[in-house]
Formats: sequence, structure tokens, C-alpha cells
Amino acid sequence: MTLDFEPVGDLTGPGEAKSNLDVLARLFPDAVVDGTVDIDALRDLLGENAAPTTAEAFGLRWPGMAEARRLSTLPATGTLLPKPEESVDWDNTRNIVIEGDNLEVLRLLRRGYTNKVDVIYIDPPYNTGNDFVYEDKRVTSQAGHETLAGQRDDEGALQAGTESDRVQDRRTGASRHSAWLSMMYPRLLVAHHLLKETGVIIVAIDDCEHARLKLLMDRVFGAENFIANLIWQGGRKNDSRYVSVGHDYMLIYAKNEGALRQSETRWRERKPGVDEILARASEIWRSHDDKEAANKAYKKFLKGMAKKGATAGVLRFANLDETTGRPYNADRDLSAPNLRASGDYDIYHPVTKKAVTRPQGGSGWRMTKESAQQMIKDGLIVFGEDETKVPRGKIFLDEMSDQVAESVFNQERTSAGKSLVNLLGCDVFPFPKDVNVVARWLNIVTDRNPNALILDFFAGSGSTGHAVMNLNAADGGNRRYILVQLDEPVGKDGYNTIADITRERLRRAGQQIVSKQSPDAAPIDTGFRSYRLASSNVKVWDGTPDQLSLLEAVDNLVAGRTADDLLVEMMLRMGVELTTPLETREIAGSPLYNLAGTLFAYFGTDITIDRANEVAKALAAWRDEEPGDADTTVVVRDTGFVDSAAKLNFAAALKQAGFTTLRSI
Repeated sequence: MTLDFEPVGDLTGPGEAKSNLDVLARLFPDAVVDGTVDIDALRDLLGENAAPTTAEAFGLRWPGMAEARRLSTLPATGTLLPKPEESVDWDNTRNIVIEGDNLEVLRLLRRGYTNKVDVIYIDPPYNTGNDFVYEDKRVTSQAGHETLAGQRDDEGALQAGTESDRVQDRRTGASRHSAWLSMMYPRLLVAHHLLKETGVIIVAIDDCEHARLKLLMDRVFGAENFIANLIWQGGRKNDSRYVSVGHDYMLIYAKNEGALRQSETRWRERKPGVDEILARASEIWRSHDDKEAANKAYKKFLKGMAKKGATAGVLRFANLDETTGRPYNADRDLSAPNLRASGDYDIYHPVTKKAVTRPQGGSGWRMTKESAQQMIKDGLIVFGEDETKVPRGKIFLDEMSDQVAESVFNQERTSAGKSLVNLLGCDVFPFPKDVNVVARWLNIVTDRNPNALILDFFAGSGSTGHAVMNLNAADGGNRRYILVQLDEPVGKDGYNTIADITRERLRRAGQQIVSKQSPDAAPIDTGFRSYRLASSNVKVWDGTPDQLSLLEAVDNLVAGRTADDLLVEMMLRMGVELTTPLETREIAGSPLYNLAGTLFAYFGTDITIDRANEVAKALAAWRDEEPGDADTTVVVRDTGFVDSAAKLNFAAALKQAGFTTLRSI
């Protein structure tokens, strides 16, 4: 180790252009010369798998696509400013809400959260004409689109006037769709990095961009990782001219369906009404001494459940077991799929004492003779009135309480809007997503993982965060969420931006959930940490006169930024999760930060040799309180030392104390 502090700003992260080049250099050193890629050499190394430059590629293409892809590879230049004053339970929560453009935020999160997100749920703008507000810099304008598409040259539009076969609205529409795709493409590319190998993404959309989104998702995630195209029927539109189109879609893709399959994941959900039926059946059985009366009361209860919308999948368990009172049906086929000696025997009717009719086809029984005798003893085989009926096996509801979700479902959308109005006390956000629908699908695609990390970078009113808290309240889970919402103006009922609505909704939803918990229930995380996207804390060198001044150049930080602000930027640059456990101690007049014992940060100024020694001793002592095997990094403020001698002395003291990695910001 040298005595230099490596600048944090020189680090790169996954998916960034420099990192991509480093990966290529490791895999194909012959194709990377002096920091640039030799495309012809790379093509030779790939052999027949490399498409020729003249090949007509299959897939979605649009003007501006290459530039949109490049946006995903750019390193983040901004930072996130912590806002404890607008947060809830800052010190303990592991939930995060970020206000700002989601492309830059995703790039900031990429280093710390690559391969860590279990599920992404997004409800992006549907591009219906008035909901598209994400206008990334360097994305083509309509004129630029027409030039790239061959519709315009240096002198103006090529296809214009009365002889044109392209009407204005078609040209405008093509530009609008291209702009939407150029907005979505880089965000999905970065999001792909964040998902675990077994992770899943759900994207809500309507007919306006559904076809293009499907092709875009095939490109980013791979058609082989397509899982399902859900159809959410949300109501009727009786004033429609042609057809009542009241549905939306939810496209589901795995990051790696093969990895998901190898994890033996099987998506299931509780059958609607099953928990209520099981609870009521148990209560009826305990309260009746007479078995026939209990069965009669149970069947009457089931009729009421049918009126409440319980499905046939649970209503067919219409009998109570004579011994245990467990709901069952006699639907189990006892026949063997193939003729085999172990199933070639007779079963005798308990009343007529005659051999019962064997399963159709004469294949015999699926269980051995000994197993059949035990099943009869345990009351697990149901016989007919006489031996002419083929016996059936019992299936118990508590063993069949889960089901596979169907790809088409009905849920009125109006209820979601009413619920949000009731929660906030005003109507400030149109068409919020239904919390119950979001919670249901989050639970399904995570295989009911109680520790899942969920990301939504088109957060809107915060339905996803609300859904995560509801799931945790229902099963005591520790799911976490990261929400990102643009600072889109709303100016209504005291809310300046949609992000203001997001935060307030989460505050009130958390309070509501806590108020409904029983006193003995385990506490759940109903808080969140609030951050806002901002320019870097470090001044960008631009050669202006004020930066050429020696006095101004002493401090490289933006005025008004705090040590906490600098800490967050350092964490983002170094790929540290924002909710990493943090401890702070006051050393030599400035806070010393300890991030889980593996990273220490000190951003004090005017550090002399004596103060440097004091900080170095404090660092070593704190580290040694709970020594570990992991590499320990120390980060300091680049301009925090009074002179180079103090900085060198500090580095030497740290090296002597055993610290292995030194960085500066």
C-alpha cells in the first residue's frame, strides 16, 4: 500500500462504460488496444457468432436508440442529499424514498445495489399524450427523429406537402413513441443490473405502448425470460365508441428464468377465502357434539361464503372429517397410472363386504395393499353406497390451500382512488394503483419471501411502499422498499410535487397500519429515509476565475453541504447500501463515521499533524473493539488537511495501524 489516498471519484461501477471496457479487456485482451475496442478483432474472436456489419438484425429499432443505450453506461454525476426532517424513524428504518429523475438515481444506486433487488414493480407513463414528463437530455427531438428516420434533410422535411404519404399525426406519433422508448430503454438497462439472478420485474402498461414495451423487454431481459402477460380487467367504459377497453397489462420477466427454475421456485398464493373457511370449520367442529349437526352447520356457512365470492376451489371441500373436523372432499383418484403387481388386489366394501369395482381400465390401485388397509383404518378412503362404486381418497383443504394465479383477473380500479382520498383527505392523485393488487403480485413473484427487497422507480403516490408495509403487517415480514419519484409539479391542496404526495401517503399509511396492530404484535418497519437528488457535493472543475483563485480552491465542496451529505455521496460512489448500519463518534471536533466496521469516514478540516495522530488512534481503537477479517477502508476529505505533511503523516499512521485501503473525496 502506498501513502496515497485514492480519489473516490476515480472508482467505476458495474454497467458503466469504463467497467464494460475492463470486462472486455479481461475476456478479450487482443480486442482492447490502448483503452479502445478493436471491433474487427472482437468479431474475429467471436467467430461465427458475430453478426456481419451488413446483417439485417431482428428486433425493435427506433431513431435515437443508440444514444438512449449510451445513457445507461454513463456514470452518475450527482448525489443524494439526506433529508431526516421529512423522514419517518430515520435511524431505524430500512425503507428509502428518493425524489428526483429516476435515470440518474438508478445510476447512483447501481454500485451499491447490483444483484440485490428481488423484484422491481413499475407503472411508467402510458404515453397517452399528457403523462410523459421524462425528457432526458440528449434524447432526440421530433426534428432529430425525422432526420434519423430519413424524413428530413438539411433543407427541411423530405416528405411534406400535398403529395406526402405521411400525414402530420403519423409523423408526430412516431416521434412520440421513439421518445418514450428512448426514455424507457436506459432505465430498464440499469434496472437489469440491480435485479438478483432470481429477480423478477413487473411493468404495468396499457394498449398505447404495450406492443413496443413487449419488444423492448424482450431486448433488455431476453425473450427466453418472459414469464407472463397479465391482464387486469378494471371496469367497463360504457361511453366507448367501439369497445369497452377497461384493462391494463402487467408484463412479467425474470432476470434469469433458468436460475429461477433451479431455485425450485413455484409461485403460489392462498386460495381466496381459505383462511376464513378453515377458521370457521374449526370453530363449528369444537362447538358441536353431534357430527351430523356440525356438517350441516358447515354446509350452511359455505353457502354464505359462495355469496361472498369464495371460489369453487375452496367451496368443493364441503365435508368435515369424522375424526378431526378438517374440511375435505373425496376427489382423489386412487387408480394407478400403469398396471403393476403391487396394485393388483381387491378392496372390500365396509358394509356389503364385497370387492369394490376397480378403477376404470383395470389398472389397479396406486397404493400397496398394506397402504390401502392403513388408509381405510385412518378414514382416508370414501366408499360409495355399495361395492359398485369406485372408492375415492380424501383431499383436505389445509393441504390444498394454495393455488396458481391466473393471468387474467378482475379488480375495480375506482376503489384504489377512493382509498387514497380517504387516507389523504383530498383528491390530489389520479388513478393510483390498487395497493391490494400490487401486494398480491409482489407476494406471488417473490414466492412469499418475507425479506424481499422491492424497487419502484416510477413511484407515483407510493402504492408499492404501502403494499410492502401491508404485507409485512400481515405476516410479520421484513420486506424493504426503495421508491423513486420525479419532482413533478402538482401544486394542489398543499402538495408542491408528486413526491410530496408519496411521502405523505407513506406517513399516513404507516400510522394507519400501526393503529390496527394488536398490542402483542411484533413491530414492523413503517418508516422511510427521504433523499433528494442534487448535484455532487464536490465542485466540478471548470477553470472559471473563482476556481483559479488559490483561496477558493482550498475547499472543493459546494457551499452549504454537510458532513452527512458528503457521507452519502461517498457511500454511493463506493457501492455501500444506504441503510448500512452506522455509528458516529465525535473526534477532534468532527464526526467519525463507522459503517458496519468495514468502512470509516472522517471529513474534518484543518487537520494538523497532531490532530491527524489523534484521529488515527481513535480509528484504530474503534476498529479493534470488534475486530473482523474484512478489509477496512478509511475515507477522508481531500482538502481537510492543513498541508501535505499532515496528510502524509495521517496516511503513515493508518498504515502502521493496519488499515489497508485509503481513499479521499
